[in-house]
Amino acid sequence: MAIIPGMTDLTRPYWDAAPEGRLVVQQCRACVRAWHPPLPVCPHCNSADPGWREVAGTGTVYTYTVVRHPTHIALADQVPYVIAIVELTEGPRVVTGITGCDPGDVRAGMPVRVTFTAVSDDVTLPYFEPAVSPPGGRPPCRPPGKGGETPLSPPSPGEPAQIAGPWASRLPGWGRPLCRPRPDPI
Repeated sequence: MAIIPGMTDLTRPYWDAAPEGRLVVQQCRACVRAWHPPLPVCPHCNSADPGWREVAGTGTVYTYTVVRHPTHIALADQVPYVIAIVELTEGPRVVTGITGCDPGDVRAGMPVRVTFTAVSDDVTLPYFEPAVSPPGGRPPCRPPGKGGETPLSPPSPGEPAQIAGPWASRLPGWGRPLCRPRPDPI
């Protein structure tokens, strides 16, 4: 089951292209810049003459989250799943789902490509999947941290969470607990 998005005259070219296996975004005929989601005027120069252009359907994960609690009954059997913002090669960013790999393997900067899934007779949704798979079928992902750093893990019970990571030294209060353990109940 899927949540079917609303379709309007403004978004119709986007939805009409998806069943054909094409990803399209709006492009201004005046300043030639592209954007997503569809708008009635160019967000860059305010021209009221937007057009549509097909894009390659490749890009990188800009940011993402792993959804572990269903936010709608239609998604209850799909958790965990990944919602991401993908920066297309052509520049615009799209909100989408990442498929074709374990949610724990998705990383910011991961190269992805579009894939289309028909969710009803009338609606085909664009999703993204890892762009390349090395031998063995595992999706591409960056190692956890630079220079062999270990990934962050939750603190042990009773242990306060700490600011950590390569950027931590640039934060005020670096190394201080983010929260204190709760006192024992009375």
